Amino acid sequence: MARYLARTRSQVRARRKERPLTVHHLNQLLLVCSLVLLVAVAAVRISSRSGLPSLLLYLGIGVAIGQDGIGNVTFNNAELTQVIGYAALVVILAEGGLGTKWKEVKPALPAAAALSTLGVAVSVGVTAAGAHYLVGLEWRQALIIGAVVSSTDAAAVFSVLRKVPLPSRVTGVLEAESGFNDAPVVILVVAFSTAGPVDAWYLLIGKIALELAIGAAIGLAVGWLGAYGLRHVALPASGLYPIAVMAIAVAAYAAGAMAHGSGFLAVYLASMVLGNAKLPHWPATRGFAEGLGWLAQIGMFVLLGLLVTPHDLLDDTWPAIVIGLVLTMVARPLEVVLSLLPFRMPWQEKALLSWAGLRGAVPIILATIPMVGGVEDSQRIFNIVFVLVVVYTLIQGPTLPWLARKLRLGDSSEAADLGIESAPLERLRGHLLSVDIPKESRMHGVEVGELRLPQGAAVTLVVRDGESFVPLPATVLRRGDELLVVATDPVRDAAEKRLRAVGHGGKLAGWLGTDGGKHQS
Repeated sequence: MARYLARTRSQVRARRKERPLTVHHLNQLLLVCSLVLLVAVAAVRISSRSGLPSLLLYLGIGVAIGQDGIGNVTFNNAELTQVIGYAALVVILAEGGLGTKWKEVKPALPAAAALSTLGVAVSVGVTAAGAHYLVGLEWRQALIIGAVVSSTDAAAVFSVLRKVPLPSRVTGVLEAESGFNDAPVVILVVAFSTAGPVDAWYLLIGKIALELAIGAAIGLAVGWLGAYGLRHVALPASGLYPIAVMAIAVAAYAAGAMAHGSGFLAVYLASMVLGNAKLPHWPATRGFAEGLGWLAQIGMFVLLGLLVTPHDLLDDTWPAIVIGLVLTMVARPLEVVLSLLPFRMPWQEKALLSWAGLRGAVPIILATIPMVGGVEDSQRIFNIVFVLVVVYTLIQGPTLPWLARKLRLGDSSEAADLGIESAPLERLRGHLLSVDIPKESRMHGVEVGELRLPQGAAVTLVVRDGESFVPLPATVLRRGDELLVVATDPVRDAAEKRLRAVGHGGKLAGWLGTDGGKHQS
């Protein structure tokens, strides 16, 4: 009887331990998540003041609540981290593509493509050689690390350069490179992490070229079809447009991956097509995507911080510093010089591109691939990559604005772009454009009549200092004004182009040759 009662008590305890989550547990989880998000949002303010990329603060939050931290949360699921990291990376690439301006990126595409192909090969080879001969890693581990750290992160770069406007060519190269080089790097890391012998170099090149071609074709097709549909189908609520845009971008990734192409390139190109298609309610869509991008970064970095065991990083600190020195001082400059030989680019811009190769979320996520694949010493690879990213982001991040100023690459004369939101008036066959005039816009001081909008478009209302009025042709526009412009379908694009031209070139925009795009450096 005593044995029966003891066995019954043990079974009851076991059932209690296996009891499913309750509403109380859910409330606790929501409270913790909301507190983490609030701390992370506050960290953005700190990073903007200090010049440090916010990724370091998010990683710090994850480390603080993880093992050896105040939360002492044990988390070691590399496979789950990789899945969530991939999902977050899709959102981040989509947000980056939506914010990429075609007029800035178009001149930089050949240079960015060279950096993303030839440059990646140079970086992988030089970094792997340093890891093998200086640190003593086996060639497979050295090649994995070389491939992992060859991917740059635009979010990390522009989080410290937002106060230093750069020439559009440099900005375009950095943006396009960070969007393009993820695809070949992922292919290389997966190939090096697969059990058995590594494929010959020419097979790897062919595989990379095929996957990039498939991903590019699918991304452009999905983006064009999605933009065409959104421009010709009026949705019943404005809030549906941001959801539809993000759904199209994610669909491009899924289609590209299922077709054995590069899903990352597909989502970036599809998002870039959508971002330059002048979709309805665009500022709201852009804000929604930016919020999702921040959320993805916060969740991803906190999770990566949880995956790290701080006391295990000490033994891998010096190897990480040595490999980082090879990457930063040798591999990256050599990559930039060799890749950009065919292009006429001043040495100042090449110097900044060499130092601006910040590593962020992507290398740490890719470092989980060998862990999931069971590669020997994969935990050490992850630790080295983690330390390398943190240490060299701490060094490069705060010095990037200083270097840009020393190289005289800051362009403070650039006029701010107008914020124009378009709402379709389906029954009236027209569009209502909401135009915000920013502080740096050259539309300040221009009379309404001097806008010279095409026939079929007119400024119907001006909102100034909280008060609205119907303007006269002689009404002078000011900074901070909000204009409501009504345009018919045939002249909608021409009206927006003219407004942007005046915003950049003032009342003499047409005479000065300004066509609504940003000035090229």
